[in-house]
Amino acid sequence: MLRTVTSISSLLLGTGILLVGVGLLGTLLGVRAGVEGFSGTVTGLVMSAYFVGYVVGTAFCPALIRRVGHIRAYAAMAAVASSAALAHALVVDPLAWGALRGVTGACLVGLYMVVETWLNAAAPSQRRGQVFAIYMTISLLALALGQFLLLAGSVTSFVPFALVAMLVSLGLVPVALTRVAEPPLMESARLHLRELYRISPTGLAGAFGAGLVIGAFWGMGALFGHDMELSQRGIALFMSSTIVGGAVLQFPIGHFSDGHDRRTVLMAVSMATALLAAVMFAVVPLARWALYTSAFVFGGFAFTVYSLSVAHLNDHLDAAHLIEASRGLLLVYGVGSALGPLAAGWLMEALGPRSLPAYFALVMALLGLFTLARMRHAPPVPAEEQAEFVPMVRTTPAVLEMDPRAEVEPELDLE
Repeated sequence: MLRTVTSISSLLLGTGILLVGVGLLGTLLGVRAGVEGFSGTVTGLVMSAYFVGYVVGTAFCPALIRRVGHIRAYAAMAAVASSAALAHALVVDPLAWGALRGVTGACLVGLYMVVETWLNAAAPSQRRGQVFAIYMTISLLALALGQFLLLAGSVTSFVPFALVAMLVSLGLVPVALTRVAEPPLMESARLHLRELYRISPTGLAGAFGAGLVIGAFWGMGALFGHDMELSQRGIALFMSSTIVGGAVLQFPIGHFSDGHDRRTVLMAVSMATALLAAVMFAVVPLARWALYTSAFVFGGFAFTVYSLSVAHLNDHLDAAHLIEASRGLLLVYGVGSALGPLAAGWLMEALGPRSLPAYFALVMALLGLFTLARMRHAPPVPAEEQAEFVPMVRTTPAVLEMDPRAEVEPELDLE
C-alpha cells in the first residue's frame, strides 16, 4: 500500500493544495457578500452559478481533455480558475460574481476530472478501495483546512483572494511534474433517470435531497455565520466543524449500513440530520460551543446521505451497471446543489439568517418521510446481496471508475 500511495503522492498533494484554496474561496465569497450587503436571494443566485458551471463542465471538459491532453488541459483550467479568483476582488458585483462562479465551477470540475482519471488508472485493482477512501478523506480535510485561511487578512482586502489564486496555481505544480503516465479518458455512459427512478426512487430522492442541503451549506453557510455575527474565526470553526464531521462520521455510519436495511439507515440518518439542524437553529443565539458541536454531528450525518443513496441504488444493480447509475445520481446531486443555495438564500432573505438550519431540517425531514413511505412498498435487499458502503463527497464521473464496487478496468503501469 505504501508503494501505491507513494506513486500517486504528487496527484494527492496537488489535489490537497487545490482544495485548500477552493475551500477558502467559497467561504470568503459568502462572508464578503454579507459585508457588501448582498441580499440572501442574490447571494444564493451567485453561489448556485458555481454548481451550474460544475454540471455544465462535466459535459464539455472530457472533450477538451481528449483534444489537448491531461497536462495541457489541467494547466489551462488552473490558469483560468486562478484568474477568476482574483477577478472577484477586482469587480465586486453580483452579476460579475455569478459569471465568475460559473466559470470557476466549470474549470474546477475539469481539474478534478484530470486528477481522478489519473488516480483511477494508477490504482491497482486490489487497492482501489483504499485509494478511493484516501482521496475522499484528503478532499474533506483540505476543504476544512481552507476555512482557517479566512483569518489571513480582511475579507475586504485583496489578500485572501490572492491566497486562493496562489493555492490553485501551486496545486498545478505536483500534477504537472507527476511521473504517472497519462491515462485514457473514459467515455461517458448515457443517463436513464427514469430507469434509475424505477429501480430505486429512494436512491434518487436521497441524492437530490443531499444536493439541496450540501449545496446550500457550501453556498450559504458562510453568509449564515456572518449574519449571525460570528467572528471570522467563528465562521471558520462553524464551516470546518461541519466538514470534519462529514469526514469522521461517514465511515462508521456507512459501515453500519452494510448488513442492515439501507433504507432504514437512510431514513434514520435523514431524521437525525433534521434533528441536528433544529438543534443548530435553537443554540445559535445561546452558546457558540454548542453551535460548533451540533454542526460537527450535523455534518457527520448530512455528508453521509449522498453516500448512502449511492450505496442503496447499487444494492439493486450488478457491477456492470454501477458506473452509469452513479453518473445519473451525480447529475441529480448536482442539480440539487444548484437549487439549494437559491432556495436557502430566498428563505434567509424572507425569514432571516436562522432559517438556513430550518431549511436543512425541512429538506431532511421530508426525505426521511419519503424513505419511510417507500419502505412500505418493497422488501429490503437481503444483507448478503448488498454492495459495500463507500464514502463519497464532491466528485466527477471520472472517479466513479475507481469505485471498488464497479467492474475493474485494466490498470496503468507506473513509471
